[in-house]
Amino acid sequence: MKYKDLFAKWGLTSIKLNLSFAEIEFGKNDSDKVAAWEMYVELITRITTQKLCDDTGDEITALESVYRIFAITRDILKIHGRECKGFTKIAVIVLNQIIRPFTAKWHKSSIDGTLDTTEGKNRFRQELNCLQIELRKYSGLLAEIAEVEDLTTIETGD
Repeated sequence: MKYKDLFAKWGLTSIKLNLSFAEIEFGKNDSDKVAAWEMYVELITRITTQKLCDDTGDEITALESVYRIFAITRDILKIHGRECKGFTKIAVIVLNQIIRPFTAKWHKSSIDGTLDTTEGKNRFRQELNCLQIELRKYSGLLAEIAEVEDLTTIETGD
């Protein structure tokens, strides 16, 4: 399966790939499986994929949890090194094209006080919900790579 087909299979259609990369065959090895499992566990156990109800939680804490995915991904990449090439390519693309735009926008908004307003909080939660949809797709893809059952939607029913 080519990378473009893998992303399409999981509905990650917003991701932009250069043509030469899109046509490369995706292959996984044991390091990719372990790295995917570790990232999968992080995603399905935090706000990145779990619903933030209107009457619970805190926007700043949720933003910090999403932002921590960068450090977690870096740690996984450092631990598993160059052996997890397939996982690395996917993880870097997701960080840069899906997570980074969200965290960059909302980090600035948290500094300028937007997240202290009712309107800002509501907008954040709406955009977080959209991000969660994309990250549930990513976690499903990771479950496939890790060769485990996808529990992403076990509670949300999505």
